[in-house]
Amino acid sequence: MFENLKLSFSGIWNSFLSYMTELSQSPFRLLTLLLDLVIVAYILYKFIVYAKKSRVWQLLKGILFILIITAISEVLQLKILNFLLTFFMPYGVIALIVIFAPELRRMLEQLGTNKITKYFGIYKDIEVKTKEDIYKIVIASTELTKTKTGGLIVIERDINISDIIESGVKIDSEVSPQLIVNLFTPNTPLHDGAVIISNNKIAAAACILPLADDKEIAKEIGTRHRAGIGISKESDAIAIIVSEETGKISVAIDGNLIADVKEEALKNILIKYMINKRFAVERNRRVKKLKIKKENKQKQNEEH
Repeated sequence: MFENLKLSFSGIWNSFLSYMTELSQSPFRLLTLLLDLVIVAYILYKFIVYAKKSRVWQLLKGILFILIITAISEVLQLKILNFLLTFFMPYGVIALIVIFAPELRRMLEQLGTNKITKYFGIYKDIEVKTKEDIYKIVIASTELTKTKTGGLIVIERDINISDIIESGVKIDSEVSPQLIVNLFTPNTPLHDGAVIISNNKIAAAACILPLADDKEIAKEIGTRHRAGIGISKESDAIAIIVSEETGKISVAIDGNLIADVKEEALKNILIKYMINKRFAVERNRRVKKLKIKKENKQKQNEEH
């Protein structure tokens, strides 16, 4: 047993020495190795960060345990156990892909929201999706006002509010006006607290928000409105509050409360802060690029 282990380590060491000798003879190979290591390290880091936020993390622990047992069975010459583990492992990989297909899909979706992808034209799709979500949020808020149903919708922007999301019940659903209205229906399990929208998804419901306790805030301002002001002060999130007493909509931005906001005004506010400010830099870059291209074309025509 120990002889096999010794031979195994000896083979690995010899392969390592051979590879290092090859690298010393070719500096370019060393550069590609460093690039390779950086890319792999980045991918592993992003994967681990995502995995810790989902049930994939528990799965990885199970896979690691199985791999360790397989390695031990190989070293200790436990042939039956090793045969069973190695035989069923390929089928296990296929089963894991099927079972965790939703998680894999979300990982690819998050890749699509990466800043790097904007240079390939995908960034524009996020702008379109955000605008569609704004219309859905406005529809939901308007529906809540009709029935004087209290509501508190928080839209995450650049500052991460994952701690607030974790305080509620995870939803992880596409933005839907029907779902938002149903979440605030009185006497339902999730009607208390805030609905958080993050990365173009309804991330969670029944979330607990920090209350603003400023002396400048009027005493008649209710808990829901104070919570909206509180989250807008502690982050750059936008809070939409629907009063169950008056049915009126208020919007909290940067610690300020805009009261009695009508449907069209709400849409304009959200477009201003979620579209115009967020995508202005990218839009200006595209316009500038097109302008330069047009000027170069005109110069070429003039030369001819």
